[in-house]
Amino acid sequence: MQRNRLRRRAVLGLPGALAPGLVAAQAAPSVDLLLVLAMDASGSIDADEFRLQREGLAESLTHPAILAAIASKPNGAVAVAMVEWGSPGGAATVVDWMAVRDAASAAALAGAIRAAPRSRQSYNAIGDAIAHSAALIAAAPFRSEDRVIDVAGDGPDMRSYLPAAEARDAAVAQGITVNALAIEVSPVTRFGEPLRVHYEREVIGGPGAFVIAAETRQDFARAMRAKLIREIAGVPHGVG
Repeated sequence: MQRNRLRRRAVLGLPGALAPGLVAAQAAPSVDLLLVLAMDASGSIDADEFRLQREGLAESLTHPAILAAIASKPNGAVAVAMVEWGSPGGAATVVDWMAVRDAASAAALAGAIRAAPRSRQSYNAIGDAIAHSAALIAAAPFRSEDRVIDVAGDGPDMRSYLPAAEARDAAVAQGITVNALAIEVSPVTRFGEPLRVHYEREVIGGPGAFVIAAETRQDFARAMRAKLIREIAGVPHGVG
């Protein structure tokens, strides 16, 4: 009987036996930000435009201003994943979580972004992209109190199984901020308003949520860089 009690105490003394989920969370490396980059890969993005978007994103993540912003934070690291969206229910993780701490790790992430095959997407299902991104954050192998979904697109939400506003509200309830980059290739959307206005109402949410507009696809890198600096370091809009 004494032996059984000792064996039971030994087993219960193992952290994994007590709370495997808690132990896993404690073991996950801490970063200053969990960031999902949800990029538009819908049918409205042709091959050249898609290349501009990928290159602009890779360039932004390796920019000295971004690396300085990361280095200024307590952990000196952010974790980034990239999602492509378009088709209803078809959002896809094309680059899984990678930590960025310095120029070398930023270059590795940029390389993964450039090399990732384009997913097959159509339409503009932003709500489903937000839901997919929120689930990706929940399963991240890193931990941070700051969690952000970046939605970049050139059109409004259409044909989502879960409308963008509902997905946004669900993400915000989980402590996630949703920001947006509006690529305003047309002066107004099908709803008769600028895309940034649509994103302000239907897409963004959470403390300090904001929209930055790119006036052209060529302006994407500048807008993304300004957006990332603001998210990482809290620098006011206008930097970039």
